[in-house]
Amino acid sequence: MSKHPADSAAPAADWWRGAVIYQVYPRSFADSNGDGMGDLAGVRARLPHLQDLGVDAVWLSPFYASPQADAGYDVADYRAIDPVFGTLQDAEAVIRDAHALGLRIIVDLVPNHSSDQHDWFRRALAEGPGSPLRGRYHFRPGKGEHGELPPNDWESVFGGPAWTRVPDGEWYLHLFAPEQPDFNWDHPAVHDEFRSILRFWLDLGVDGFRVDVAHGLVKAAGLPDIGRRDQVKLLGNDTMPFFDQDGVHEIYRGWRQILTEYAGERILVAEAWTPTVERTALYVRPDELHQAFNFQYLGTYWDAAELRAVIDSSLAAMRPVGAPATWVLSNHDVTRHATRFANPPGLGTQLRTPGDRALGLRRARAATLLMLALPGSAYLYQGEELGLPDVTDLPDEVRQDPSFHRAHGQDGFRDGCRVPIPWTKDGPSYGFGTGGSWLPQPEGWGELSVQAQTGVPGSTLELYREALRVRRAQPGLGAGDALQWLDAPEGVLAFRREGFVCTANTTGAAVRIPVPGRALLASGDMEEADGDHVVLPADTTVWWAV
Repeated sequence: MSKHPADSAAPAADWWRGAVIYQVYPRSFADSNGDGMGDLAGVRARLPHLQDLGVDAVWLSPFYASPQADAGYDVADYRAIDPVFGTLQDAEAVIRDAHALGLRIIVDLVPNHSSDQHDWFRRALAEGPGSPLRGRYHFRPGKGEHGELPPNDWESVFGGPAWTRVPDGEWYLHLFAPEQPDFNWDHPAVHDEFRSILRFWLDLGVDGFRVDVAHGLVKAAGLPDIGRRDQVKLLGNDTMPFFDQDGVHEIYRGWRQILTEYAGERILVAEAWTPTVERTALYVRPDELHQAFNFQYLGTYWDAAELRAVIDSSLAAMRPVGAPATWVLSNHDVTRHATRFANPPGLGTQLRTPGDRALGLRRARAATLLMLALPGSAYLYQGEELGLPDVTDLPDEVRQDPSFHRAHGQDGFRDGCRVPIPWTKDGPSYGFGTGGSWLPQPEGWGELSVQAQTGVPGSTLELYREALRVRRAQPGLGAGDALQWLDAPEGVLAFRREGFVCTANTTGAAVRIPVPGRALLASGDMEEADGDHVVLPADTTVWWAV
């Protein structure tokens, strides 16, 4: 049996408080068999890249058996691997090899909804109204003279009504695609099933779970109407009767108890879109989940005042519950930050315009160093270490995001951040695999590849590697919540942590500042210090030892 990271010389206790966790989107990471789709064997082969990068853990997006109506977030069997990704033996091998490399594995868990091909739902449809299995989902009679209207006015996140009618006349709830019926968490069988699923994967050795739509499991009693349209965008950020209900917290208290039975400090991470960071903090109280994604930070533009405000509010919200703040700039649901920051503010997190590529990359590199200097845990999304932009010019006919094909939902441009990443300068699909890629890669992708950037001074890949090396070696970085703001010119963020200072110039002009200490790392070219002062270039972050 391979060594678990918890068995290494480094202490396992609270490893997650300062961890850097790398998100792998399996279908776009590495393809081992040439079918154009990434898979678990591909992930396994590329784990050394993640070890070399210097991350602590790997979060794998869903690889479960699924019809793939929503890229695997429609799960038909939570204990089986979809053949497109491999076998259960492949999953075990990824976990085993990751542990041997000192990496932890976090898997996605999708408890808000299943696939409409899940055995429970198929049987519920076949057995008809009154079936006990229908109680595990939200089946309701419709409104209107003949039940022809949906049971309430809720809208799907992906657009259109959140209800679909079945041939026998009843309707079922799906906050996402019609192929994703919502579980009814008032039913004890749903609780029992997910406790069993947790144990299944914990027994296989996973180190934790990223909980998809963690804020959505419990719905308000009676499923009341909302009374207005345009209810949700990107999972919603407003008070809704189907999101962020207080009842979810009892579920997570039960899950936390299960994890405490296992050695190695296993963790639960919430994808919880809430109206405020204070509401997010409720998910990470000491007896609930360990971490929650900081979407308020992700949605903040490259602006010193806005960034300082969200950093302060995030740290302040987490202190009373004793949880670490988390920081993230990109994931599989939003435009990559190298493209967001290439465009003017106010355009949102899903874009279809490339903007100023050089400006976006310069800001993205600076934003990454700022993020990695903050107290707490940081999340990286595959390919950001290469400075990848979004692919904004994908033809409509190749897009597979379900919300792209439905009106009035998410903007539907998530495919642009999901294009398979390049590993080599040339060759079929730039080293992704031997048989092309499920989404087309742009010309010139090879110049951004791992091969093209490895060992190249100043490359984005080497910047990430050095940043993670310094972060690991510098005592004042990583876990904690202490941060002291320093006086700085307008548009510049400067803060001190133990033995360390970070300065970030978010403006488009160079700024002269006092030298804080010995320069450790800069996101861009720096001039030599002029006596007691140094010129901080535009859109540049510098780390200093003090």
